[in-house]
Amino acid sequence: MARPPELSDPSVTSVRVLYPDLHGIARGKDVPIGEFDHIAGHGLAFCAAIMGTDLRHTPVVGPEAGYPDLRALPDLSTLTTVPWEPGVVACLADLHPVTPDGEPPADSRGALKRAIAGYEELGLQPIVGPELEFFLCVRDEAGIRRYVDNLSMVYTVGPQADPKGVVRQIAEALSQLGLGAFAANHEFMNSQYEINLRHAPALEAADNAFRLKTAVKDVAAIHGLVATFMGRPMEGGTSGYHLHISGWDEKGRNIFEDPDGEYGLSETARFFIGGVLAHGRGSTAVMAPTINAYKRFIAQELAPYWINWGPDNRSVYVRIPAERGKGTRVECRGADGTASAYLASAAEIFAGLDGVDRKLDPGDPNSENLYTLSYDELTGRGLQTLPRNLWEATEELERDDVLRAALGRGRDEDYVDYFVRVKREEWSRYHEQVSPWEITEYLTRF
Repeated sequence: MARPPELSDPSVTSVRVLYPDLHGIARGKDVPIGEFDHIAGHGLAFCAAIMGTDLRHTPVVGPEAGYPDLRALPDLSTLTTVPWEPGVVACLADLHPVTPDGEPPADSRGALKRAIAGYEELGLQPIVGPELEFFLCVRDEAGIRRYVDNLSMVYTVGPQADPKGVVRQIAEALSQLGLGAFAANHEFMNSQYEINLRHAPALEAADNAFRLKTAVKDVAAIHGLVATFMGRPMEGGTSGYHLHISGWDEKGRNIFEDPDGEYGLSETARFFIGGVLAHGRGSTAVMAPTINAYKRFIAQELAPYWINWGPDNRSVYVRIPAERGKGTRVECRGADGTASAYLASAAEIFAGLDGVDRKLDPGDPNSENLYTLSYDELTGRGLQTLPRNLWEATEELERDDVLRAALGRGRDEDYVDYFVRVKREEWSRYHEQVSPWEITEYLTRF
């Protein structure tokens, strides 16, 4: 079989094989080009405990099984050059058990493929437009500080907003990677940026978002900077991961559009919204998978807190952008950049499918600025808040039978069990720490 053109270039010396771990972080190996033909057919072995390891590199799930292997099989359709590392091409991998009868590994890319299959059974294709915000920081002896600290730089470009041209270089590199990066700008908060990706079929869109996060952190590191997708990395700033989702039929029509429907939305779109809302609390642990993520909700800095929807309203959980025709879509605003690109899309697609299947009415939309309304006013309308913290969110995920069955693998120790156990360990470690805030607040007063 002829080699893909990406591997035929004589300047290529290595192939980087990547896959997402439980947290959505890129793991993998660099393979010398002379060894890759063998690897392409047989895959690479990794200790499967990586899929149950916390962010401090402690295996939480896996040791009891004796640390078996998983197999990462390169997906050659995802091969692409790495512009910031000459001689390197990269591809993504699908995860499999080492033996045909082995236990399947916890695989978020596989979970998304199952969600897409649910759409395809209806003769539809889910289209997703990922929208990620991030901060660039400088690490020095004083700690972490902003890359740029000029005020009111939102929607600005050039040396004032990006003195080293780092964000522009990242956007150019992503475009060369073929990820559909079509624009970059400084965002609302100081040293916050956004790179826009074109909408694409759901798996391709998640692959693009996964690679964007990796590329942003790699190129920032080359320039001596730290890039972070944390939900609220510092006071006065939050970053979201917004998912713009629509459904297309086999004739290339956006079935979320209905010019005669309320707000130009079809019945299917309304049911999809109803499903996303119905599973809003259950999906939050996946969409906001860190302790810090819940500070973004509480801050209410263009982040949702109430589970509701509305037309072109950035204070709601599901926003309906003003575009119609082929641009008709729902914008799910509950995630931040710490979410796995694959799990976030899978959760929202599974939730929307459940809404379509059960014909769930999303209720009345909200057009007001919800940040100005009282708790009593909103609970009086029957609205629910998002979970207040990661522990509460994991409880909601465990109670959500639809998402458990969809994201899991049909075993007692399924993906959700892995995820919940690792995240509860994270919660426990956090609460064992004594923060500077607690010392300042309490030490001399009690």
